[in-house]
Amino acid sequence: MPTPPRLTDVVDLLHGWYPPGTADSWDAVGLVSGDPDQPVRKVLFAVDPAPAVAREAAEWGADLLVVHHPLFLKPVHGIARTTPKARTFGTLLDAGCALLTAHTNADQAVGGVSEALATTLGLRDLAPVLPRDPAPLDKLTTYVPRSDAERVREALAGAGAGTIGDYDSASFSTGGEGRFRPLDGANPTIGAVGRLEVVDEVRVEVVLARPRRTAVVAAMLAAHPYEEPAYDVVELAPAAPGHTGAGRIGDVEPTTLGEFAALVAERLPRTAGGVRVGGDPGRPVRRVAVCGGAGDFMLDAVLATDADVYVTSDLRHHPATEFLEKDGPALVDIAHWAAEWTWLPVVEARVREALDGLGGAAEGDTVETRVSEIPTDPWTRP
Repeated sequence: MPTPPRLTDVVDLLHGWYPPGTADSWDAVGLVSGDPDQPVRKVLFAVDPAPAVAREAAEWGADLLVVHHPLFLKPVHGIARTTPKARTFGTLLDAGCALLTAHTNADQAVGGVSEALATTLGLRDLAPVLPRDPAPLDKLTTYVPRSDAERVREALAGAGAGTIGDYDSASFSTGGEGRFRPLDGANPTIGAVGRLEVVDEVRVEVVLARPRRTAVVAAMLAAHPYEEPAYDVVELAPAAPGHTGAGRIGDVEPTTLGEFAALVAERLPRTAGGVRVGGDPGRPVRRVAVCGGAGDFMLDAVLATDADVYVTSDLRHHPATEFLEKDGPALVDIAHWAAEWTWLPVVEARVREALDGLGGAAEGDTVETRVSEIPTDPWTRP
């Protein structure tokens, strides 16, 4: 029997795709409960940690419930089962089911919520509406005797330098000659006071995240054999915006607003609110912007694009009215739950594929995955 992965293995996968550090400051994401060493054989995916979803997880025997919306977005001082949220949490605890939330960190990511919605609606050549600024980077350069270079490179990597995408311990080295003369008061590692020295040295360069600067420099100084190492730290110019960020914009086959709205209704889960349209049904549509979840915060940004229509949720009367009065894109308002549900099959397939390889199993027999079919949209038909 293949060994099932541990909870920490699954968490590492999800956090690698949807880093908690990219979540909005007000958000509450990551592992909420569970023993990192517990085995994971069944994973359930849902938009909301609703009571019915928790019961489904317990009855199915899920070891992990992955949700989009946080159960405890606001701090709590206890989990006595006197509230719906606490009872939901208790159901998961009783069943030994861990809980993990990927919210705004999943909204902006590649393979995240807005991208899943865009793909579901047939958009292609996707780009973020509001690209996320890349993390600021530094480059550290130091000069080390050749015999000590590997030790210094290892110290730099251990402090977090040289991590680039899915790689770590990345550095570049070139050989050369170092020259110096120790003066009175010096205690040189190599050479003698008053005598010019020439040393076979290696120039070591690494890139690092700017918040790691202090730790990386300290690690380099601790590992470097010289009393006074020569080094410099340069702040790198910002890289071009990447593929992460809020919303997505892309092209669709030429159609009309009315036809496109019908396609939206066809491809999304059915909800009581359905699909609402603001604009002329005959308007040509070739370019579409989307935002999974509540997207009125992006109205001004969408107005500045060449989109013909903006698809999002929870649009309010006054912002929507004022937006349409500016003769910009049309609006398609969809149910919040339906928009974000489109991400569940994407993340489920991604986890299943990754865990098949991680557990060494064939044909997915280590971990079962499932998307909850319980609709947690709050609205029902009268």
